[in-house]
Parts: sequence; structure tokens; C-alpha cells
Amino acid sequence: MTKPLRVALAGLGTVGGGVIRLIDANGALIARRAGRPIQIVAVSARDRSKDRGVDIERFDWVDDTTALAHYEDADVVVELVGGSDGPALALARATLATGKSFVTANKAMLAHHGLELARAAEAAKVALKFEAAVAGGIPVIKGLREGAAANEIARVYGILNGTCNFILSKMEAEGRDFAEVLAEAQALGFAEADPSFDIDGVDAAHKLSILASIAFGTRPAFEDVAISGIRHLLGADIAEAAALGYRVRLIGIAEDGPGGLFQRVHPHLVPTSHPLAHVTGATNAVVAEGNFVGRLLFQGAGAGDGPTASAVVADLIDIARGEFGPAYAMPADSLAVHKPADAGERRGRAYVRFTVADKVGVLAEIAAAMRDAGVSIESLMQRGAMPDGTVLVAIVTHEGPERAVAQALEKLRGSQSLAGQPMWMHILA
Repeated sequence: MTKPLRVALAGLGTVGGGVIRLIDANGALIARRAGRPIQIVAVSARDRSKDRGVDIERFDWVDDTTALAHYEDADVVVELVGGSDGPALALARATLATGKSFVTANKAMLAHHGLELARAAEAAKVALKFEAAVAGGIPVIKGLREGAAANEIARVYGILNGTCNFILSKMEAEGRDFAEVLAEAQALGFAEADPSFDIDGVDAAHKLSILASIAFGTRPAFEDVAISGIRHLLGADIAEAAALGYRVRLIGIAEDGPGGLFQRVHPHLVPTSHPLAHVTGATNAVVAEGNFVGRLLFQGAGAGDGPTASAVVADLIDIARGEFGPAYAMPADSLAVHKPADAGERRGRAYVRFTVADKVGVLAEIAAAMRDAGVSIESLMQRGAMPDGTVLVAIVTHEGPERAVAQALEKLRGSQSLAGQPMWMHILA
């Protein structure tokens, strides 16, 4: 019988348990596709006694997670601990240093240390795989790295955070405000007790930096991603977008061009004619535009034990087949260093919402700031008074440079007429 691929598994949370269940359920099929069985031989987690709904007594238990890297009877280590540093990074470094392949779902670690780990894997002639780190069970990493490898990618963008998309979909469907829907998402397990990484766009930015590196052959540059989340979005913004023929989605978008590498996570108004407008719930979706293949849409479950475990085991199947290849589609030292693009030079249309005092002259003040900054207004909407006596004013601009909108908002900074921070959303073209 062909020697099995022996796996040491760090982390027995939702995804770790899912990996065990998946291999138990589909072991025979996996062995046929991989050319040999895949067996978990050792596990590690914080609490050995916790009931995880799967039998872990058949596996060797290792108290020190980092020690899994030195477990002699394992060929590959799977890391499902999480965190950009700490035990996860220590395990990754130690595993690659000992000449074992490494599989992870840890987008934060890859966003911050991916280049280092890719170099270490290449030096050791082992695999570094991370399909599960972006968009859960959707094979977007493999799709870009392999399926679209012959294409020059012009742009990659999409819905990269299921928590935010669940919240936005609920606000849209039920006319509720952000705080109320966030509380429901937490109760249902779609949002963490501290949801900051999700709702402030950081999680999506981690994923975007990985996608951009693979799509454009550039070094991961998480620090250059401009990030804005959905924390300050109002139900009125959702309603206004719908009236204009749009839906609000948190979009991560990356483009590489003569002006540098552009990366941004930001709420967008998405035309209802665009496929992303119809992505609802906790679903993820990624669009890649290639010069020969055209527009590719990857859509599916972006989180959860089953979908994420599916991506982890798919990486293990590749390793069992001996399919290693560079982690970022080309050797780490050939990844380009591109300066961040100046967002102010980008041209597009925008939606800007103001919460203002209900008094004479406010509209004129806003219009004058826009005029002086060179912003052309396509439409202006004013809604009735809110319970606190303020009024919502929303503007849609004609196409123009983003710098002009930024300058207009700067002119209005500190205005006594404004009762809160303006909400600026780009309109997806």
C-alpha cells in the first residue's frame, strides 16, 4: 500500500474539527484523488478535555503546539490556531525549518509574514499552502495561481468578509440599522464578541493583500491597503442606495498599473446589474479580470467548518500528489516591489452622506465646498428630520478625481453645520 501522507494538526476549533470530520467521511475518495491516504497522526490545542464532537483519542496529543513541527511521524503540519504572530508564527517557522510542508488558514499571518514564509518554504523545498486563508471554501487562490496563470490580471476585487455581507444584507432586506443587526449577527455566531477586525475592514484587507500578490506578482503589502469599514453606515444609506439603483457592499479592490499598486477595502455602491449586488448573507465572491480569459467570478461560502475544511484538505491532496510550486505563483524573490498608487488620482463617482443641522444655509455651504474643490454634483437628496432633529443630505457626484472629493470634505471639516462625520462611498464601475 502507498505510504500515507501523515498530518499533524494544530488547532481543534470549528475548522480543525471540520478537517477531522471531512477526512473521516471522505477518506476513501480523498485517497483515490490524492494517490495515497491522508491520515491525521497528532493534534494540539489549548484544552485536551474539551468535547469537540469528534474522537481525538486516536491521535497523539502534543501539549506544546510549536513542538508539532518536530513530530517525527508527520510529513506536514496544518495550522488552524490563528493570529498574525505568537504560536502560529512560531509553528510556521519551525515547521518549514525542519523540512516539513505547512498548510494554514491564517490570513493575518500571511498578510504580515507571507514573504518570509514563502522564502523559507522554497529554501527547504517544501510546500506552503493557504487556500483556506481567503474566501473559505472558494478555490480562488488555486484559480488565480493556476487556472488564470497565463493571464495578465487587470483587477481583482470582491466581497471578502462574510460577517459584513451578512450585516449589510440584513439591513437591506429588513430596513434595520447597523447596531441592531450587528447584535443579531453576534447572537447567531456570524460575528465575534469583538467584531472590530470584521466590521472595520481589517479581515478583508488581510485577504486582499494575499489576492493582490498572487494576481499581480507583487510582494504582499498589507501595510499599503487603505481600509474603511461599515461601522458608521446608517440604514438610511442602504435605503438611499436602493432608491438610486444600487446595493451597498464592502468591497476589497486591487489594481496594478503605471502609477503603482492600488489596494483598498471600502464600502461601495454596487449597481444592481453587477453580480456582486446579488451576493447576500455570509457568502463571499471574488472577481478577477484577465486579458484573455475575461471576467471570472468565484462565489461561495466564505467561512464555516465545512467549506474551510474543504480548502484545507484540498491543499493536503496537492501535497500528497507532490504538487508544491511557489506559494505566490512565482518564486518569492521574483515578486515585484511596487509603490502604493495615489488614490487621489483615481477617477470615479461617489456617494457622500452628511448628517447636518436642520437650518438655513447648510445645503449652500456643502454645495460651495464641492464647487470650490472642483466636484461636479450629479444629484442631491435631502430627507426629513431624524429623531434627534438632524437631517440627512446625500450627494452623488459626476465622475472626477477622488482628490477633489477629499478636498471638499476637508473644507467642511469642523463646520458647525455638520452633526457627524460624512460617509463617503465609492460607486463600483
